[in-house]
Amino acid sequence: MSFAAFTLSRLPRIEFGSGVIGKIPELAARYGDQALLITGARSFRQSPHWNRLVTGLREKGMRTEHFTVSGEPSPQLVDEAVARYFGTGISVVIAIGGGSVLDAGKAIAGLLPHGNSVLDHLEGVGRGIPYTGPATPFIAAPTTAGTGSEATKNAVLSVQGENGYKKSFRDEALVPEYAVVDPDLLSTCPPALIAADGMDAFTQLLESYVSLRANPLTDTLAWSGMTAFRDGFFHAWKGGDGEQARQGRAAIAYASLISGITLAQVGLGSVHGLAAPLGAFFPIPHGVCCGTLLAEATRINLAALAARAPDSPALAKYARVGRLLSGQTSDSPVSAHAALLETLTRWQDTLELPRLRTFGVGLDDIPRIVANSRGSSMQTNPVVLNDDEAGEIVRRRH
Repeated sequence: MSFAAFTLSRLPRIEFGSGVIGKIPELAARYGDQALLITGARSFRQSPHWNRLVTGLREKGMRTEHFTVSGEPSPQLVDEAVARYFGTGISVVIAIGGGSVLDAGKAIAGLLPHGNSVLDHLEGVGRGIPYTGPATPFIAAPTTAGTGSEATKNAVLSVQGENGYKKSFRDEALVPEYAVVDPDLLSTCPPALIAADGMDAFTQLLESYVSLRANPLTDTLAWSGMTAFRDGFFHAWKGGDGEQARQGRAAIAYASLISGITLAQVGLGSVHGLAAPLGAFFPIPHGVCCGTLLAEATRINLAALAARAPDSPALAKYARVGRLLSGQTSDSPVSAHAALLETLTRWQDTLELPRLRTFGVGLDDIPRIVANSRGSSMQTNPVVLNDDEAGEIVRRRH
């Protein structure tokens, strides 16, 4: 086996397991005596975990401030928080919530020591000023299993509408000091949220596995994440308090964490390339967008690879995933590819993932979507898709 050169970027220290949310006060106290807590609008604050967290921080002699993130974070929201807390002595930022909360917390932590606007550094639409750090120490605790933001260096910020965008503030200094991943926090997630976030995580695993920058280390991680997802996702989606549901939640929490690690190392692909403009121009939840595009994007990728890159290792990788998900043992790549597409389509239908037209996407929007899809994710797709191919993915899920 030959090994091409590869780079491994910084990772957070990871606390994973049932009940590890209780470790946050001890971890936070290592950095000082004043914490900024960032959460979503309601769910975590209404859970018993909130009072235990605040009490635990106070018992460690820490003072707390609280900032709420509702919906996907915008540059304006981040700037508001930075202006409010700059110079107030915040020693650690703790974000507990879904991907939007973690991304907002990451950006706020990065800018608190400096007090400037995130638009100074936001890629593609910002002022192009290099970010040099340092960031305020940041602890990330996901309450959903989808984005893997607890393990990445990028904070995704959005402006929605006709001239909207979805762009990243990205730097290794923004990687959390700790990722605290407690599967128990998923127990209150409704099935629709488990479905959307889970499909985001699986898409990230599959896209990083076939990425042009994939390497043996990330392949091993992505494979373990996809295996866990296969075994646990539908048990978690069905919910309940039984052992299968609890193990399912642990499996998808693990899969999501691993997806964040692998995407941060090797990038993603066409689904995320298209999801960026779709999520910016239309009110489509990110996980729903990924889930509804995945089967057709995989179909288009396979056809393009067969036509233009028949020696690509991605074809063999897609076949392996097809066998993993379907249990098929055939040596035929064609049969394994068909099994993969059949499985992804069945998941899409079982989860009742909506078509894009549900969110106001029209066929005449496709050229604009494709034109704005050529960001970093599309650049690591295993094959370069032309505009017609990229547009066809959207058209088939319209």
